[in-house]
Amino acid sequence: MKVSVVKEAAPGERRVALVPEAVGKLRAAGLDVLVESGAGDGAWLTDDSYAEAGASVVSRGEALAGDVVLMVGKPDEAAIGAMHPGQAVIGLLGPLTDPELMARLAAAGVTAISLDMIPRTLPRAQPMDALSSQANIAGYKAAVIAAGAFGRFFPLLITAAGTARPARVLVLGTGVAGLQAIGTARRLGAVVSAYDVRPETKTEAESVGATFIELTSVGPAGGEGGYARALTDEERAAQQDELAAHIARHDVVITTAQVPGRRPPLLVTDDAIKAMAAGSVIVDMGASTLGGNAAGSVPGETVVSENGVTIIGAGALPSTMPAAASAMYARNVSALLLHLVKDGQLMLDTEDELQAGVIVTRDGAVVHRALAPPAPEEPAPEEPAPEEPEPEPEAGTTVEPGEPAASAEGNLQ
Repeated sequence: MKVSVVKEAAPGERRVALVPEAVGKLRAAGLDVLVESGAGDGAWLTDDSYAEAGASVVSRGEALAGDVVLMVGKPDEAAIGAMHPGQAVIGLLGPLTDPELMARLAAAGVTAISLDMIPRTLPRAQPMDALSSQANIAGYKAAVIAAGAFGRFFPLLITAAGTARPARVLVLGTGVAGLQAIGTARRLGAVVSAYDVRPETKTEAESVGATFIELTSVGPAGGEGGYARALTDEERAAQQDELAAHIARHDVVITTAQVPGRRPPLLVTDDAIKAMAAGSVIVDMGASTLGGNAAGSVPGETVVSENGVTIIGAGALPSTMPAAASAMYARNVSALLLHLVKDGQLMLDTEDELQAGVIVTRDGAVVHRALAPPAPEEPAPEEPAPEEPEPEPEAGTTVEPGEPAASAEGNLQ
């Protein structure tokens, strides 16, 4: 079976789905590895390094013809057009936010396997959890970017020229990215506070050095799969009002809150930004085409509010650390692929809970339970009409066995 790696086509995407160190594991499992020429350039991985690891360096057309195509992001229209029925594509495909792409892949007969649908609560799925590995990188880079954009020191400094107080950093959302942001900001010397709608994350936030903020206006909001659930309109308004006072007291705010397949919650409102001091910094990791956690944030751009608050739309941070991000992603995608391969062939089994979580399209249809159209309900069977009792024969009438009795009108029933 041929497993191929293609160069990412998305603007600004510098990661690659496989690094040379991972090639040997796949070859040991009986797989031939094809790598598009230049696929690793953005992560400083040369074609020669892949060839030395045992991969074949090929053209894009040859790579797109592989039995299994490995990607980081989504295939573009040209890539889908080059694919053929029976192929499989594995990547962070975003099926919940792009169901139309899944429909196109299904129509092309391509089996779509999405790493961002990994059941994250399954212990055996942890080595395949690309969302967590990439979130770790994003959280680290968010804190570094915040420190670079902030016009003062992060740590407490006592010098001959005077004393500089430590920066006060607030991290909103204490998932994988948030915890890494907390730890990094603390190592840089900042005083860090954190908030999450899931109160069970308090211990984790405190374990990496944050003071956990508990709001009285919002109840627990834990959801399935380790994510937070979407808040109601009333809960969201109450949360924003109470958070605004905390936000105003901090120099740096890093937001990480996301809800799979839905618009990120707005945590830092216009009013909260207006209450922040000039020179404050917001790093919005939730920034996307669906929206962001901070009012006015734009994905991939830095804007400054009228009162001097810098708002950084940082929704694609892993791509800014392509070498580390590619190495981690390669371990995730290799672990998933090897789980799906038996005797050198792709063996899919949707009875397996893990596979059912990641297989989105198969055999020309969208099959994932979160996207597949509901099966039409079968009409309830009609109850048979109650049998009418046969009329009693009139006195003096003889009825032979098996012969219907005469009705009052004299017709045979």
